[in-house]
Amino acid sequence: MAPTSQSTTAPHQTLPNGRRSLASASPAIALGPLDGRYQAQAAPLVDYLSEAALNRDRVHVEVEWFVYLCEHSVLPGLSSLTEEQVAGLRRIVTEFDAGSVGELAEVEAVTVHDVKAVEYFIGDRLEDLGLGRLKPLVHFGCTSEDINNLAYAVGIRDAVADVWLPAARGLVERVAELAESAREVPMMSRTHGQPATPTTLGKEMAVLAHRLRRQVRAVEHQEFLGKINGATGTYAAHVAAVPGADWQAVSRGFVEHLGLTWNPLTTQIESHDWQAELYSSMAHFNRVLHNLCTDVWSYISIGYFRQIPVEGATGSSTMPHKINPIRFENAEANLEISCSLLDTLGQTLVTSRWQRDLTDSSSQRNIGVAFGHSILAISNVDKGLAKLDVAEEVLAADLDQNWEVLAEAIQMVMRAEAVAGVEGMDNPYERLKDLTRGHRVDQARLREFVAGLGLSAEAEARLSELTPATYNGIAARLVDYVR
Repeated sequence: MAPTSQSTTAPHQTLPNGRRSLASASPAIALGPLDGRYQAQAAPLVDYLSEAALNRDRVHVEVEWFVYLCEHSVLPGLSSLTEEQVAGLRRIVTEFDAGSVGELAEVEAVTVHDVKAVEYFIGDRLEDLGLGRLKPLVHFGCTSEDINNLAYAVGIRDAVADVWLPAARGLVERVAELAESAREVPMMSRTHGQPATPTTLGKEMAVLAHRLRRQVRAVEHQEFLGKINGATGTYAAHVAAVPGADWQAVSRGFVEHLGLTWNPLTTQIESHDWQAELYSSMAHFNRVLHNLCTDVWSYISIGYFRQIPVEGATGSSTMPHKINPIRFENAEANLEISCSLLDTLGQTLVTSRWQRDLTDSSSQRNIGVAFGHSILAISNVDKGLAKLDVAEEVLAADLDQNWEVLAEAIQMVMRAEAVAGVEGMDNPYERLKDLTRGHRVDQARLREFVAGLGLSAEAEARLSELTPATYNGIAARLVDYVR
């Protein structure tokens, strides 16, 4: 979070090293990059995962709980509200703005409790709606975590649906489009960094698109759980106040009314297992994307991809010829930061001492940061991929200099011929190893070797026509799996 703005007329503070403090600058100077240098990319998350958004969602949960209790006449003496009253209550949420944030902060400064401040914030508005007598109904039967777990679930769910998933899906489509456009482009594979059985560039991009899409699907199917069952999850206060109500049915109905999945069995806190599951899937997506970054960076380094120059941009401060692959390097760093936070959240949130401790309160305030670094990385990779051009002539030249990769094909044909009863096909692997290991073998030498094997005419003709560029099996067809 950025420091609070202060007037530029405030006296300058001096640091121990004699420099002037920047903390009082106006507008405020951000401490973190997501609120500073990269604010534009992370900005969409502010409406879902900032402290202000959390408070708005707390207000939303409290208001909906109030309306739900009235509409279902859960307490004696309650009746349905008028349409005007319901609309007025919900306007507290829809009109929640910067002024509301400031007012709520002033209340919290007195209560020194964020959720209690929300209760008072709503209560102060009931009189104008003709609901003053129902002020005790605000926060009825609730512990703070009843409100917090639901507010977080709503905010995280909407951040995933409205921000993270669209960005992730867009990136997957970008990779899938690259796979489609390069499906027929032959490419030298490198296993263990060494020339290996050729493939196509499109197939290799398709592998990454397929992996990323699986993790997107896992996030799409994620449950978002919630509970509203009191101080230790027993409905004790609810039953004491209104013993005749079916509080489990009320709880389930309300949680599902919010569009969440009801958790029937908790301590004071909702157990956060769904959050750990979500963050695991997101972190897995990040790690696959990190793999894409390292692969593409490496392809750029050997010339398989050309980077399209950006008008006016500087590649290197001293070497004018360079276009550095900074989008992919930036993404790598942000993916690592995002994963470290997502992993920490997943590990921390699933443990709570006995019926409740407060470690989750501090941890969850970093959810937006974890999402933000992932979004920033996705944005960078998307922009980086958009500025790539496939250097087909470089890929072709690389293949043409590595005819020895056909050794695999030749020895497999020899094995098949041996099974078919053709004589002289003994020790195919060893013979090809002697021919190729530690040696560069050109087209002429390989064809001479094939001609002297005594293969069937059909097999010899097939191998004689094979080149490194055509030895890629059904690689191009495999791209269909990402359609």
